[in-house]
Amino acid sequence: MGSGAVDDADRIAGSLQAWLATVAFADLDVDQVTEALTETVLAWGRVQGWRVYRRARSVVKLPAPYEDRHSWVDVGVARAGGESPIVIEIDRSERRRTLEKLTAEAAEGRVAVWLRWGTGPFTVPDGPVRLVTCEVSARKDASGHRVFSAPVAARPAPAHSGVDLAAADQGDLFATGGPNPA
Repeated sequence: MGSGAVDDADRIAGSLQAWLATVAFADLDVDQVTEALTETVLAWGRVQGWRVYRRARSVVKLPAPYEDRHSWVDVGVARAGGESPIVIEIDRSERRRTLEKLTAEAAEGRVAVWLRWGTGPFTVPDGPVRLVTCEVSARKDASGHRVFSAPVAARPAPAHSGVDLAAADQGDLFATGGPNPA
């Protein structure tokens, strides 16, 4: 990937990452989060003035016995003026097949972006694939189903015991003959 292509891929990933910083949802299941993020990516592309496609055809063929068929990417973006197309996969898990597909897309001259969502941490892939993340919090709802929310709410610091540490006296733990000598 040439320097201009690297800069373009980094710019695209940065723009989408900034757009995702505005995403907010509460208590969605896995499918609903993926759908919300797909709609967010489609809106981001439209705002840029690009043509966006849900489930665009991939350059990767399916494994046997379906080798006569192609795989799909979650979002395909066509840009005007001879700029490289963009392909975006949206996943909660770190799937090797997704990385292989995006690497193949990048080898064909596309800007390949992997939008990973979850509680993190997220492993940055080597090579031409750009990682964009959407961190969420997870909890079980009243029925025991796992639901996700974004942005991640800052958790308050735990309440302390109320002991005034400045006034507390803690003996020398390393003094000879102290409690429980080893």
